[in-house]
Amino acid sequence: MSAAVIATDVSVTLDGRRVLSDITLEVSTGEVLALVGPNGAGKSTLLSVLSGERHPDAGTVTLDDRPLAGHSALELARNRAVLTQENTLSFPFRVREVLEMGRSPWARTPQLADDDRALAAAAERADVAGLLDRRFTELSGGERARVSLARVLAQDTAIVFLDEPTAALDLRHQEDVLRVARELAADGRAVVVVLHDLSLAGAVADRVGLLAAGRLVSLGPPAQVLTASALSDVYGVRVEVIERDGTLLVVPLREDHPRG
Repeated sequence: MSAAVIATDVSVTLDGRRVLSDITLEVSTGEVLALVGPNGAGKSTLLSVLSGERHPDAGTVTLDDRPLAGHSALELARNRAVLTQENTLSFPFRVREVLEMGRSPWARTPQLADDDRALAAAAERADVAGLLDRRFTELSGGERARVSLARVLAQDTAIVFLDEPTAALDLRHQEDVLRVARELAADGRAVVVVLHDLSLAGAVADRVGLLAAGRLVSLGPPAQVLTASALSDVYGVRVEVIERDGTLLVVPLREDHPRG
């Protein structure tokens, strides 16, 4: 594996509050890196900095050995795709048109000839082939999330950033997202995904970055990072970590409550 994105001593301050503090990490090709942590830990902010959506107040981020700030918007769109938490469009585009938006960075390039294949593959992977003629504004929250994922996949970039891609999905489609992330990494792409479900992170990630209060507390393989002691300390709730068939299950230890 080789480093695709490198962040060095990255800090971000918003409204006078330090949101990220001295973050250093590498995103490598051929891996899935999961970012986890409590609400407000800085996961989405870090994702936006790594993807070039936000410039850090201090530190540097490089893409292919060049400062991220030195890449044009078009260069970034051809190198990385970003799925944000907001799956909203005010105009009633058809799903097919939304997926076509993902191909726009490749207009007037030889890759334009690959549009049909890329669109069909993205629709199949995200399970939206049956929605192509529907209006985006008429879809359920879960359907919108899958269409937004398909748009990102249609962009067909070497680096993929996913911010809480499973949040609105049912169990089957959560598993589909995990499969897609693993397939992308197997194809040699770099995948960074923000997840709240720690068990999903343990199942999909090659490495996990655990954040708390804007700092990178731990970074490494899931079994090294997702320990009961570390998670209990960061989240402020006692948990048990169970290994089953090579994956980790994180279970909160709840006090007994009377049932009425």
